[in-house]
Amino acid sequence: MGPVMIRTYDLWKQYEDEGHDGMALRGINLEIKKGQIVTLFGKSGSGKTTLLNLIAGLDVPTKGRVEIDGRDIEALGEAGRTLLRRNKLGFVFQFFNLLPTLTALENIMLSLELAGMNDKRPALEALEHVGLAGKEGRFPHELSGGEQQRVAIARALVKKPPVILADEPTGNLDSATGTQILDLLVKRCRDNEATLIMVSHALNTCEYADRVLRMIDGRIVEERSCEDLAR
Repeated sequence: MGPVMIRTYDLWKQYEDEGHDGMALRGINLEIKKGQIVTLFGKSGSGKTTLLNLIAGLDVPTKGRVEIDGRDIEALGEAGRTLLRRNKLGFVFQFFNLLPTLTALENIMLSLELAGMNDKRPALEALEHVGLAGKEGRFPHELSGGEQQRVAIARALVKKPPVILADEPTGNLDSATGTQILDLLVKRCRDNEATLIMVSHALNTCEYADRVLRMIDGRIVEERSCEDLAR
């Protein structure tokens, strides 16, 4: 495995309006290497999405810092973090987050255009890679849930970003479709040597991972195997 792609140092996050003491993350120290596939499990409210948002620079830590590819993302400033998200990060969400008034191709093109690229060929290739060649003119409501998530994967990967963050990518799909989506997402990340962090409730996500992390009350425990996780 290559160099470290994501590193967090003593990461804490407190929300004033939360219950208990409002502490969502408690001193997370984490190193994820380039090309690693990591799954992050935990109950609702354990801090999984908070950690993902801090890695993405969508939220700021109460204490500690996040580095992506050796760069402290807080030091980048707001404009720098926006560029980081546009150029270096790809996102896959539970509810697909496709724009309903844009076609499949236009949804993917929007990702390219934000990064200053206007060539349709990578977008068409990305659709082909996720098995949707010929469906580029369809709107989200004309696609099944699994097809919408395939478009979302194509959108996330079209720029070949070094990091993909997936928040419950199969959470809105039936189990058979979810397995197809996991197969596809992991294969595309392996092909691109992208680092993938998947937040999930689905235990079968564990089988795809190089590393299995479990979040409990804002802290991370590393599991040795899928069997340990199931206990």
